[in-house]
Amino acid sequence: MPSPDRIRVPESAQGERLDRFLAASIPGLSRALAQKVIAAGEVTVDGKPAGKHERLQVGQVVAFSLPAPTPTDIPPEDLPLDIVYEDQDLLVVNKPRGMVVHPGAGRRTGTLVNALLARVTDLSGVGGRLRPGIVHRLDKDTSGLLLVAKNDLAHLSLAAQIARREVERRYLALVWGTPEESHFTIEAAIGRHPRERTRMAVREPGRGGGRVRAATTEVWVRETLGPASLLEARLATGRTHQIRVHMAHLGHPVLGDPTYGSKRAGRFTPLLGPQAARALAGLQGQALHAWSLTFTHPRTGERMHFEAPPPEDMQRLLEALRAEAGGQKKG
Repeated sequence: MPSPDRIRVPESAQGERLDRFLAASIPGLSRALAQKVIAAGEVTVDGKPAGKHERLQVGQVVAFSLPAPTPTDIPPEDLPLDIVYEDQDLLVVNKPRGMVVHPGAGRRTGTLVNALLARVTDLSGVGGRLRPGIVHRLDKDTSGLLLVAKNDLAHLSLAAQIARREVERRYLALVWGTPEESHFTIEAAIGRHPRERTRMAVREPGRGGGRVRAATTEVWVRETLGPASLLEARLATGRTHQIRVHMAHLGHPVLGDPTYGSKRAGRFTPLLGPQAARALAGLQGQALHAWSLTFTHPRTGERMHFEAPPPEDMQRLLEALRAEAGGQKKG
């Protein structure tokens, strides 16, 4: 297996603190664990020992090794699990809408991690005891394909690919309205909302306090569907709620999104026909699905590609919109 424990500092991380860079570059790695690894002397910058406060420069090479997995006290649960692919190094899982990825404050059961622990005995420990195997995440009410690592080398390799933007993650989204362009790229930094701490927002870096990070989403309009549209979106970065925040910022929030879509939905919902209105009412969360995942296998070097269709309630809504509006394909 090729060594995955080196990351070259990209332009977007110029001047960033080492501990923050590590935590951001290795999905699932907490900042506290990153600081412990640095303090233990397991991290170098251009071959020299570094402290957590060190500011990085573009092109520097950060090398690191991580501790052995910490035993977890998360209870395994025999929950339904749709495993699309599995081998000795990784799994590709089709996460259902409504399932939280890993335990956190106030939640110890019912998560994807609980289900994984009942099905898989060997998961990587890079993410810490609450996030074994978790390479990247999906929102609770977003469905679709998710990578899970069975060992630390696989985890670090896949995380490094994500940091280098070599993992291609594509989503299908039903949004209100139709964007003016059929293919466009959104480049808008995202940070915590200045007043509502459970929300994210498009923010200008350096203003309003809190951490604001660059975010890029590429979008294609696949079909126009009367008051709605079917989009395909590709993540170049992986910020919290990124697609939902970016589309709401453009005035085209995701259908069924209670956090970012309710204010604008009012002017579109009267345009729905009865079939689409019933399908929208039956939607169990936002109409956003991670349908396509492409990455390089950490052991074999093979480029791997997987797809998963949207959940049934999202497909019902899509078909209802097509039936009522006569969807027009773009591009």
